[in-house]
Amino acid sequence: MNRNLADMKKGTGSGLLHVRVECYAGYRGEQRPLRFYLKQRRIEVVEVIDQWYGPDYRYCKVRGDDNGTYILRHAMADGYWELTMFSHPLFQQQKDG
Repeated sequence: MNRNLADMKKGTGSGLLHVRVECYAGYRGEQRPLRFYLKQRRIEVVEVIDQWYGPDYRYCKVRGDDNGTYILRHAMADGYWELTMFSHPLFQQQKDG
């Protein structure tokens, strides 16, 4: 089950959840998410599944150490990150159960 986070917490005025992301900057300066925080909960990124670019944002689809799938959106000009979507097996079990 995918869940849009627009109704959970206002972040930057976009209606999305603002998250703190720690990144690794490679030799080309491209930032790769290593971990991010949902309130006080730390989620380690175990896999970057995909990434793509929009006009003002870079999107990273990642799998966390909690087995959840997340899409993080990076505002390249301003430097902030937002969580735009997540999916987790526990939500699917609750829906099916």
